[in-house]
Amino acid sequence: MVLDVGSVAPGFALANQFGETVTRSSLVGGAVIVFFPFAFSRVCTDELGQLRDNLELFDAAGVTLVAVSVDHKYTLRAFADANDISFDLLADFWPHGSVTRAYGAFDEEQGYAERISYVLDGAGVVRAVVSSPHGQGRPISDYAQALGSVEAVL
Repeated sequence: MVLDVGSVAPGFALANQFGETVTRSSLVGGAVIVFFPFAFSRVCTDELGQLRDNLELFDAAGVTLVAVSVDHKYTLRAFADANDISFDLLADFWPHGSVTRAYGAFDEEQGYAERISYVLDGAGVVRAVVSSPHGQGRPISDYAQALGSVEAVL
């Protein structure tokens, strides 16, 4: 079940593409947590490329952008290198999808993350949810609109 707006996002500790641990509490000043199915898939590559090309949108809102998949950290490193991605890609590899499940973004039938993003304020409260159906990327305009909800409380 997707987290409700107004709820506190669960804590987590996941390795990024460099093997460094990133925690939810370390995302100071607000965050956008983007769950995505798989590195190197067509839609995910396009979608994360759009996020990369629009980092100023997130910087201007004062939030940290991170993306989470069930891929291994080494896969995420290769993906980041191949696509010039500088923001953290977090590996929810083992236990398989445990953080993704806690955020209500795990597709139990397929075994991977659904396309759900959470906009959090500095206290870790969910201020907006951005999602799209299987096979469709989330439009960058949806993030721009959602970021307005967190800017109002930062």
